[in-house]
Formats: sequence, C-alpha cells, structure tokens
Amino acid sequence: MSETMNIEDYLAQGGVLSAPGNVPARYRGELLRLMASFVDSELAASAGFADAINFAPGIKERIAASRITLEKADHAGRVLAVMGEFGTDMARYEAQHDWAARVARNADLGTARIGGDMRLSVLHYPITGWTDAVVLNVLQGLATGVQMTELTRVSYGPLADVFREIAPREARHAELGLEGLAQITATAEGREAARAALAYWRPRVEAGFGSLASARFDTLARFGLRHQTNQALLARWQDVANEKLAAFGL
Repeated sequence: MSETMNIEDYLAQGGVLSAPGNVPARYRGELLRLMASFVDSELAASAGFADAINFAPGIKERIAASRITLEKADHAGRVLAVMGEFGTDMARYEAQHDWAARVARNADLGTARIGGDMRLSVLHYPITGWTDAVVLNVLQGLATGVQMTELTRVSYGPLADVFREIAPREARHAELGLEGLAQITATAEGREAARAALAYWRPRVEAGFGSLASARFDTLARFGLRHQTNQALLARWQDVANEKLAAFGL
C-alpha cells in the first residue's frame, strides 16, 4: 500500500496531521478549499458589517457592529496565515476580490458562489438597515456556531487550534445580535420589521449549509475534515434558531 493510502487510513481512523509536508495532494486541495471558504466569508461579512456601523441607532450598537467588523477580519487573517504555510500569497489573496461587492436585493443565488471568491452565498446580499443587519447577524451567527462544531475538529491540527481560538468570539457575535434583537422586538413595530427581515434572510442563511446530498461528504469525512452531514447541521441550526427566536415572539 502506498504512503498516501496509509495516511488516508490514518485520517479515516481519527488521525491528525500537523504540517504541510505531511498531507496528501487531494487532502491538501480539500483543506485549502475549506480554509478559502472561511476566509472569504469572514472578509465579506466584515465588509458588510462595516457598512452597518452607520445604521446603528446608538453608541453601544455602533461598538457592537465595529467589534464584529474588526474580529471577523482578524479571524480571516488567522486562517489565511495557515493557508500561507501551504504557499498562498497572503497579500495578493487579501486584495484579489471586492469583499464589499453585493448583488441586487431581489437576487436569488441559492447555494451558488459567484464573482470568483468562495464566500457563502448569503454574504453576496446587501444589508439595508439596522434591523436587517441584526437579524442577519443572529441567523448567520447561530449558523456559524453550528459550523464551528465541525471546524474545531478538523484533522489538520494547526487549523483546528485556530478555530478553537476563534469559536468563542464568533459565539459572542451571535450573542451581540440577540441583544440587539431584544431591543428591536420590544415594540410591535420592531417585531414586524424583524419578521420581514427573517422572511428575507432565513432561506438565504439556510442555503449556506449546502446541498443536503453532498457528493463530497464521504471524501471529506474520510479525511477527517467533516463529521456531520449538511442535513444534520441544518437541522441543528433550525432547532437553535427556532428556540432563540421564540423568546422574542418570532
């Protein structure tokens, strides 16, 4: 049996790799794809919330939006540094796309990734106001929390370490969103605005979980880069989102 197959068997049994020189070629490709999707999504999210800062109704809210903007860019930088160990030109990577670019509000991308970058499709849509920003942050923040249960267990050790450092701050972003939603839904008018934003954002965040019958899942699971199916992650997010939103009468 070849050395590559021995490594794949090791990964399939829960093994962990620790350096770029240890990884098989196909594993390397899938790992870089995973990292690129995270980096691009964080950079696009940061750019989107940067615009939302000026929608904030008060200083506390401006600080929350600014914190999310800063920390998502920082998280992108941390994962991009791991990509750099595999030869990625970090400076060129950061500048190769317009992270603030958005499609028309009424566009329907489904799960498609457009424009050449790997951001989640939900991060191609524009934010139109404070309530819109808060609802997106709640839904996508809870989705990120569910995804982190996968990312913190990836079989490339240095990346898993970075995700474990990032996870608590990503969880705090969702908490900030829930705090903002509590203020918005304190009035009947705010609850109606929140319901309208939920109707817009919920299916778009749901699309970010990808195809429920992913052809690549078996390969990713064999490499230790995935553990739960898209369907299982989506169901977990739906349960968490329903529970959180019910507390606000939504």
